[in-house]
Amino acid sequence: MKTDKAIWYVSFALRDPDAGHHRFARQTRTFTSEQDAKAFARTLLVQTQDVSAGTINPHMPRRVIAPAAITAWAGES
Repeated sequence: MKTDKAIWYVSFALRDPDAGHHRFARQTRTFTSEQDAKAFARTLLVQTQDVSAGTINPHMPRRVIAPAAITAWAGES
């Protein structure tokens, strides 16, 4: 049985209002398609702007989407 390999990641940080002094843990989820990664990123953007994404090595072409560009990227079809 062949399993699909994850090609995309979405990394995010959700701030805990009960945690002191801006402490928060970064989390990462992986996806087999860019469309799935974009859909997940869109759901996160409602909660935080601290979201980034990209392709997992050694997948080529290498792509990294910074938090400043994530809204535009997630809105693309």
